Amino acid sequence: MSDTPTLSSTLDPLLTFLAYSLSRLESTFYKLPGSAVVTRYVKSSHQNDPGRTILELILVIFAIRTLLQSRTRGDKQGKHFIQFSEKEIDELVDEWTPESLVQPLNDWEQRDLSSVPVTTGPIGPKPKLLSNGKPVINLASFNFAGLAGNEQIKEKAIETLRKYGLGSCGPPGFYGTVDVHLDLERNIAEFLGTEASILYSQGFSTISSVIPAFCKRGDVIVADRSVNFAIQKGIQISRSTIRWYDHNDLKSLEDVLISIEKERKKRKGPLTRRFIITEGIFERDGEMVDLPKLIELKLKYKYRLILDESVSFGAVGRTGRGLTELYNVPAKQIDMLVGSVANGLCSAGGFCAGSSIVTEHQRINGTSFVFSASMPPLLATSASEAISHLRNTPSILAALHENIDTIRSVLDRTEGITVLGHRASPIIHFCLRNTQQHLTVAPPDHEAEERVLQDIVDDGLANGVLITRGKHLRGQEMTDSRPTIRIATTAALSRKDVEKAVGIVKASIARVLAKRR
Repeated sequence: MSDTPTLSSTLDPLLTFLAYSLSRLESTFYKLPGSAVVTRYVKSSHQNDPGRTILELILVIFAIRTLLQSRTRGDKQGKHFIQFSEKEIDELVDEWTPESLVQPLNDWEQRDLSSVPVTTGPIGPKPKLLSNGKPVINLASFNFAGLAGNEQIKEKAIETLRKYGLGSCGPPGFYGTVDVHLDLERNIAEFLGTEASILYSQGFSTISSVIPAFCKRGDVIVADRSVNFAIQKGIQISRSTIRWYDHNDLKSLEDVLISIEKERKKRKGPLTRRFIITEGIFERDGEMVDLPKLIELKLKYKYRLILDESVSFGAVGRTGRGLTELYNVPAKQIDMLVGSVANGLCSAGGFCAGSSIVTEHQRINGTSFVFSASMPPLLATSASEAISHLRNTPSILAALHENIDTIRSVLDRTEGITVLGHRASPIIHFCLRNTQQHLTVAPPDHEAEERVLQDIVDDGLANGVLITRGKHLRGQEMTDSRPTIRIATTAALSRKDVEKAVGIVKASIARVLAKRR
């Protein structure tokens, strides 16, 4: 008992010192700017969740320890390193074989790559081959209205080049926008009959930026199974809930819309933003969507519609306004109308047309618009001139539609193939017919079919017609399409040239298939 006062008297100075030190530390802490905010946060955090205070304290200690410890842990004396002589180092370097970044091409891939023709000079309706200097009839390039090489457009582009140079190489929202870009946006909106439009400098990244600008995690996207690869990437980036419907089957679309609503009511889920995404004319096969029926479903089930008219804009309708003109549907009924300036106007980039709210939202949320350099001004001028040309010369679209009919009428009567797509589509696909009497190749063997189709392409090129197979990224796209040959129709060719070209293609088909019977 006598030791207790002695121990207490011994600890008193220590406790007094600790109390004094804590008091000084507290007073010093409260002199720091923002200390009261930190104190309130710690008190409220500890009161609501004491375990969190302990966790945060551990994290603070760990951070301090990390900052104070040495950043290099290597042994300076090199005790734990293997010592090599100069001879051994040279031998190891000689023996080292670096791994290839990609798998080497197989024989078919090498042949496919080497078969790509190289042209010289401008790409027009009759470019010249670099290998022999001979002109070929071009049914491979997207030059639907025949605007590539138009002299009036070329002169305007040169004037713009002399005035602005090649471009600022800056994003549109920073210092990349000039007056001709704004003029083109207004021209596109007026041409389509929408409130506004926004311009993107790359065609592929247009739709793949538009989709994630509006569709976020938790939203619902209903899309056609055969949408193009750019749409697939945009859907993937959005991280939304995806539901697919059968290719160009609006009955399947309605069934999916009904099932989504039933599931939501069953689990009593909240209403979310919902989108239908499809193409006007499908790049894969040339099929065309029934736009009036699509809008009817969109309004009935309260969905927003994102329509990609990259193929139909500048090619379908009396003046090239696309499906809205063909079906006499107001463009304002489509929430986001996406098109290609590269395909339809023979320039570069793409656009999204809609309400001013839709377009202005993309100026801060469209990744390609925000981070990519703006389109060179001369290309914006070229596109504006192309729109003016379509307005004032509707006869060029009439010539395009006549050429489409001419090509299809010949291919429809060609044995051994099946012609795909809508009759108004400027791109015409055909595949090998599923009959063993015409071909010894089994239809599911895509590589074998591609070899036969490539033989047809090569034979056509040897006889003066440039066509191409429909190319796909097999293994990366959602659906594996049947191999096809794709013909891109153009108004720049006369009826006589088109008849000659399709006659050569028909003869090439007959020759190649005859060898495989």
